[in-house]
Amino acid sequence: MTENNICFTDNPSIEDRMERYISVDVLTDKVLESWRHSLFSHEWLLPDGRIRSPEELSAAEGARCKGIEKRLEKGEALEKPVLGIGLMDNVEIGIGRHIFLTAAAKGLKTIPVHIPKGQSDEFVDFLPSSLP
Repeated sequence: MTENNICFTDNPSIEDRMERYISVDVLTDKVLESWRHSLFSHEWLLPDGRIRSPEELSAAEGARCKGIEKRLEKGEALEKPVLGIGLMDNVEIGIGRHIFLTAAAKGLKTIPVHIPKGQSDEFVDFLPSSLP
């Protein structure tokens, strides 16, 4: 699986607020490194930072992960996750955590996401190139 054969679409949960967001490709490893400091990361990440397999996740999260894997196998489009910078100055995955982490576990080096326009300066270190 490569980035070239996965289609990402705008996330419908921010459809009525699209003017507040920009779409960028982020470096998966950099986002995961930052997200490790999130209070929510323990659900998906092992202590060494590796992403848990569907079997190691809770039943609900494992089912969500397997659902994304099936969509990838069928070549279906995925919704772009929504990222932001949290109170602890680390990346937070606000919407689409299961999409981001399943795609990352499948080896995607970059993932298209939505970020708040007001936080674009804080995401520079997570981008393969400068913001659009």
